[in-house]
Amino acid sequence: MFIAMNRFKVIKGEEATFETIWSSRKTRLDEMKGFIAFHLLKGPEKEDHTLYSSHTTWASKEDFTAWTKSEQFRESHSKAGQARPKPVFLGHPEFEGFETVLTEHNPHLPLQAAE
Repeated sequence: MFIAMNRFKVIKGEEATFETIWSSRKTRLDEMKGFIAFHLLKGPEKEDHTLYSSHTTWASKEDFTAWTKSEQFRESHSKAGQARPKPVFLGHPEFEGFETVLTEHNPHLPLQAAE
């Protein structure tokens, strides 16, 4: 399994705008081989920003790499660099990719609930 994450420092007061950008885009992730799940995570607040992370889980690193080279990726990211009247986040997103070396699931929950 491979987990791909991008961390964003969203400017205070722009959280709703940032969340709307994500919720209104068509990702086409469900069309991709090996795609398991997507999460947009809201993290701790700092003085000037709120930390967010986009988090996708893939069956393999190869499946993730195929996604980054696909038409679906280009379409879903086509507005990512779009100029906005007001900045939404500080700097560029920070990518982090992780290959799973150990997995543990709650045996009392169905597998989908544990993801």
